[in-house]
Amino acid sequence: MHETIQQIRADLRRSMNGVASKSMREKGLNYKLNFGVDIPRLREFAKRYPVDAQLAELLWKQETRELKILATMLYPVDEFGMDKAEKWVIEIINQEIREQVCMNLFQKLSFAGKLVQNWSKSADEEIRTSGYWLFARLLIIKSELADTVDRNELSEKMIADLSSDSYFLRLSAQNTLKFLGRTSKELSQKILAGIQDFQTSDNAVKNEIYESLNFEFTDFPDP
Repeated sequence: MHETIQQIRADLRRSMNGVASKSMREKGLNYKLNFGVDIPRLREFAKRYPVDAQLAELLWKQETRELKILATMLYPVDEFGMDKAEKWVIEIINQEIREQVCMNLFQKLSFAGKLVQNWSKSADEEIRTSGYWLFARLLIIKSELADTVDRNELSEKMIADLSSDSYFLRLSAQNTLKFLGRTSKELSQKILAGIQDFQTSDNAVKNEIYESLNFEFTDFPDP
């Protein structure tokens, strides 16, 4: 296992992109070590290594951007249980890792809908952000698991979080509401009704949220 990790590190060093790494730091994506390797390249790397729970666990524990992302690609889905998901969601360190773990792993779990329900009710804003983002992924891939989630209840929680001071919580709620509203005319109208006061608010952020969602839903046909 040690030799495998050393080989992965060697691959990353050969593909290091200092400009990309610096750009990520400037945008607030701080890692102890960041090689700046792009996601398509990491997907190619993942094909070279075994899908193995022990390897993925070791990679996830590293404070290196690319190793954490590879962990989300190499963990066997059928070996990743509910307890493990509840542990990993707490260990998500930033938005990039949140997006990658939701796309590469969480959305593939047979209990992903249950995770959305649990996490969206959490008092922890970071966990709610992950719950919303995971639901967005289920909607994007048109997973049947999205149908196990109470959409009315969840939409109300997300609408409430559009007023949060947390940028990424607002962003995840807004993006997920966008995908949710696209699933039915009824839901899109309910969402807009829930943020009607955003339209005339003195808060520029709320104005922008309303205009963005209104644009998404105007004349949008039922799927």
